[in-house]
Amino acid sequence: MSDEPRAERLLGMTGLDPDGLRASLGERATLAAILSFLAAHENDLVACAEALDIPPETLAAAAHRLEGHERIDP
Repeated sequence: MSDEPRAERLLGMTGLDPDGLRASLGERATLAAILSFLAAHENDLVACAEALDIPPETLAAAAHRLEGHERIDP
């Protein structure tokens, strides 16, 4: 959220305001929306993964699971 343009896109796509986002961070739907947003924007996904020091694939897989999809191995 420190990147203002990214934060504005996230809030715009989720329909949340900053207070609503903070209040709903523990909710599955909010987490799914945030991770889906990141997974749909590779640059944002990579930047977030780097900030968290985890592989981007981990975030993408979490988004997939939170959306109710089972993991599909290639």
